[in-house]
Amino acid sequence: MVTVDFKTLTAPVGILRILAVVLTCISFSLVASLGHTSLSFWVWCMFSWCFCFCITFLVLLLELTTLNTKLPISWDDFTAAFAMLATLMMFTAAVIYPYFFVCSSCGRGIGASVTTCLAFILYAVEVGLTRAKPGEISGFLSTVPGLLKVLEAFVACIIFICLDFTFYSIFPGLQWCVAVYSICFIFALLVIIFTIGRLLSLFPAPFDKVLTVCNVLAVLMYFTAVVIWPFYSFRNNLGSNNFYIVITVMTCLNLIAYIVDTVYSFKLVFFVSRT
Repeated sequence: MVTVDFKTLTAPVGILRILAVVLTCISFSLVASLGHTSLSFWVWCMFSWCFCFCITFLVLLLELTTLNTKLPISWDDFTAAFAMLATLMMFTAAVIYPYFFVCSSCGRGIGASVTTCLAFILYAVEVGLTRAKPGEISGFLSTVPGLLKVLEAFVACIIFICLDFTFYSIFPGLQWCVAVYSICFIFALLVIIFTIGRLLSLFPAPFDKVLTVCNVLAVLMYFTAVVIWPFYSFRNNLGSNNFYIVITVMTCLNLIAYIVDTVYSFKLVFFVSRT
C-alpha cells in the first residue's frame, strides 16, 4: 500500500531537492528556447540539466510515496551517489556553458549560467548533509571513500569523452594509458553498482581489503599514466590540442583522488578494524 509522507518534502534535503528540480528545469528551458546545436559541449550541458532534473524529481516522488522502501537497492547509497554525481555534472555545466556559449548580451544564456551555478551549490550542500559523519553507521557511498569512487568514475568519463581513437591508437604508450583509465573506471563502476545493489557479499574476499589492494594498484597505474600521457602527447605535438590538455589535467586529478582514496582505505583496514 502506498502512503504519502509530506515530511520528506519539508526536510532540509527535501527542500534542497525541490529547489534543484526548479533550477535545472529553468536552466534547460532557457537554453532550449535559444535553439539547439550538435556541438558535444552543448549536448553534454543539456544532458546534465535534463538528467539531474529527471532523477531528482524521481527521488522526490519515490520518497513522497514511500515507494523507495520497496526497492531492492540501498536507497541511501543511491541518493548519496546521485547527489555527488549531480554536483560534478552541474559544476562542469556551470564552467562549460558560459565559457563556450554565453556572451555579454545573452540574457537567457546568462540566466541559465546563474541557475546552473545555484543548482551546483544546492547539490553540493546535499552531499554535505547526507555524507556520513564520524561514528555514524551509514552506506558506503555516503562516506568519503564512496564519494571518491563517484568522483573517480566521473573523471574517467570526462577522459573518455575527450579521447580520439585516431591519435591514441598510433602510440603504444597512449594505448596503455587508455587501458589504465578503462580498468580503473570499470572497478569504480562495479563498486558503485555492487554497493547500490547490496551485492558486496559476492566479493571473493573482505570488501575493505579488496578495495585497498585495488586502490594501491590504481595509484601505481595512474602514476604511469601521469608520466606517459603528457610525454607522448607533447612529444608528438598533440599538446596544442585542448582535449589532450584536459586529459592530462584529469589524469592528475584522478591520481590525487586515488591517493586520497588509498589513504582512507588503509585507515579503514589497519586502524578502524583493529579498534
